Formats: sequence, structure tokens, C-alpha cells
Amino acid sequence: MRYLITGCAGFIGSNLTDKLLQAGHEVIGYDNLSTGLIEFLKEAIQSPRFTFIHADVMDREAISKAMKGVDAVFHLAANANVRYGTQYPHKDLEQNTIATFHVLEAMRANQVRKIVFASTGSIYGEAAIIPTPENAPFPVQTSLYGASKLAAEGLIQAFCEGFGFQSYIFRFVSILGERYTHGHVFDFYKQLLSDPTKLHILGNGSQRKSYLYIQDCLDAILWAMENAQDKINIFNLGTNEYCEVNHSIGWICDHLNLSPEKTYAGGERGWIGDNPFIFLDCSRMRKLGWKPKLDIRESVIQTLRYLTSNPWVLDQRV
Repeated sequence: MRYLITGCAGFIGSNLTDKLLQAGHEVIGYDNLSTGLIEFLKEAIQSPRFTFIHADVMDREAISKAMKGVDAVFHLAANANVRYGTQYPHKDLEQNTIATFHVLEAMRANQVRKIVFASTGSIYGEAAIIPTPENAPFPVQTSLYGASKLAAEGLIQAFCEGFGFQSYIFRFVSILGERYTHGHVFDFYKQLLSDPTKLHILGNGSQRKSYLYIQDCLDAILWAMENAQDKINIFNLGTNEYCEVNHSIGWICDHLNLSPEKTYAGGERGWIGDNPFIFLDCSRMRKLGWKPKLDIRESVIQTLRYLTSNPWVLDQRV
């Protein structure tokens, strides 16, 4: 198969690139390198079945040209800086929603009919049902990131109905693991490297979150593509557990053998749009026969092992 991956140099995209190449597929990687790292494609670039295109999804001509001869698209490119959505509201609209429209139009122009989309559990806002199923009552949006992703989902579904596309929409919890470059484990680890005696936490530390290991995430995506054949396939992806931020801090500090003084920003939210409780009902995905191999604690530790073994990654983010 010949796949195009937008955001191929990012955390999820680069891991997916390697996995597809290892399976013998041909991959066209598309990334503007605004947040992705070319270093993550070091192995992929050595493969004769990999082509890298340095371009932006906002460039309609470039994405359409890249789409020629493709069997399916993994659309992972996005603005993932949820925390700063209210400071730069245009970014979520442009990079998440409008960019998705460009991908869909490029697919239509090239008669590509299958798309995999990286959505988010944030589309559920502050859900009334916990754990939250895919068919939960339509939620009030609490973040610009979630709203832009939900709008992109709507566009994809409309293209499926209007133009005969098939879609796989995955609503992720936060993903952890190798090549992870933003999020609480990264932030806490970087803080502790700078000063092992202190740790500042956004929120009150009681926020309850769910996480999923990157390789489990990719296995789920590929498993669903093989075993679900509806026109529109929507799946929550996560583990059957959650943890408090304070629990995660405890695992991090224990692994690093540190006992920092903790300070908190106060309140149940770390920032505007932060959901104090995210826990998804993933039974629909489980019924297909998939389940994660690592629990949350193991995923956190695996992420720390990667960061400690690859200190150069810390210098790539401010």
C-alpha cells in the first residue's frame, strides 16, 4: 500500500511512519517541520520506500500534488498546543479545521477515498457521562482545540456522505512514549532537570486524566482499519483507567529518586479549556479485539526512559 502521512515528523506521525515502513508499505511523509523534528525521520529517510515532502497543509497545491497515487491518508498534522488556544485562536481554526478541508479536497481531486484522522477526547468538553462513549450527548465545547477538531470531524463525515469516502476517526486520550515532546511528563521532567528541589504544577494536582502508550495507539489504529469497515468509523482510544496528576508526579519522582517541594497554580484547571476529568469509554474498540499492553504508570516510565536517553530532545522545545 502507498500511504500519505501529514505531520510525519511529529510524535505520532514519525512512529507511524516507521511502523508502516517496517510492514513493507510505501510512505509519503508530509510535514512543514514547525513542530515536527527531522531527526525523528532518521531511519525512515534511509528507506527507498519513503519520500519526504517539506510543505504545509495550508498549501493546497502542494498537498494535492503529494496525494497522487495514494491509497489512503493518515491526517495527523495539527496545532496541538491546547494550552495556548486563547492566545492564538486562529491557529486552531487554520491548522486543524481548514487544513483538514485542504486534505479532503486534495483527496477528492486525486480520487483517494480512505482517511484516518487523529481527533481528540477533548471534543467531549466536560462530559456529563463518565466514562464517555462515542455517542455521548453532544457536548459543550470548552477549548478551541477541541472545537476545531470536532469541526474537522464534521467535514470528514460530510465528505464520506457526499463523495463516498471512508473514514477512521480516533478520539485519543493523551499519548505517551518514545518521541514525546510536549505534555505534563515532558514539562515536569524538564523542570526537575533545571531544579530537582522544586516542581510547579498547573492546577491543583487533582485533575484526573487518561493516557495511552504510543505503540498501543498505533496498533489500535491499524487493527481498526483491518477489522472495521463502516463508511464512518469513530473510536475512542485509551486505557480502562485514569490517574490524578499527583499520582503521575509521584511515579516521575520515584523513578528519578527525587522529592521536590511542590507548588500549585490553584484551581481545578491548569489553564482555560483544561478538562479536570477525562476518561473515555473504549469498549467499542475493545469489541474489535484490541486492548493496550501498557498501563498508564508503565507508559509514564517508558516516556521518562526515552527522555533520559535522548536529552537532545529537551533542547528542541522551549
